Amino acid sequence: MNSENQILDLLPARLKEARREQGLSLDAVAKLSGVSRSMVSQIERGESSPTIATLWNLTRALQVDFAGLLEEGSTEDRIETIREAQVPSIDNMGQGCRIRILSPPEQAGKHEVYDLRFSEGGLLDSQPHTRGAREQLTVIEGEIEVVSGTAHDTLSAGDTANYAADVTHSIRATNGPARAFLIVQDA
Repeated sequence: MNSENQILDLLPARLKEARREQGLSLDAVAKLSGVSRSMVSQIERGESSPTIATLWNLTRALQVDFAGLLEEGSTEDRIETIREAQVPSIDNMGQGCRIRILSPPEQAGKHEVYDLRFSEGGLLDSQPHTRGAREQLTVIEGEIEVVSGTAHDTLSAGDTANYAADVTHSIRATNGPARAFLIVQDA
C-alpha cells in the first residue's frame, strides 16, 4: 500500500470480508471486540475511520492482524497462531476463576473451548445456556466439583465429566487450586 487513501479505501471492505469469512454477525463482532455494533457498521461502510485502539480490538476479535487486512491473496495456506500472551481471558466472571478463551471468535455460541484456572475455593456459576447445550470438563490439576441442575460429582486430575449446560450449573475448586479445560457445545 502506497498511500493513506488506498489504505482507508481498502480497510472497510477487508474488515467486512474478515467478519463474513468467519460467519460473524455485526452483533457478534461487537460482543467480541467491545466496539459498538453501530461503530462496526459505520467502519465497514467507510463512514468512520477507526482509532488505533478500535482497530486493535476489531483485529483481535476477527483474529487478523492489521497487515493481514491489507494483504492481497488467499489466507488458506496459513497457520493462525495466538501466542500465550495474546490469548484473551476473562477475570471478572465467577470468584477466584480466570477463564482463558482458546476457541476462535467465530465459534462463539457454537463450540467454545476454555482453559479454567481456579484459586482455592474458586467458583464459576453459570446460568442455563441454549436448550440442548452440553459441557465437557476435563480436570488437569486439582479437584473440582461439578453441579448440573440437581446432579453433582467431584472430579480429580485426569477425570472428564459431560453434563447438561441448559440448566443452572457450576464448577468449583474444592481442595486447593485447580485447572481444567472446558468445552461448551451449543445445540
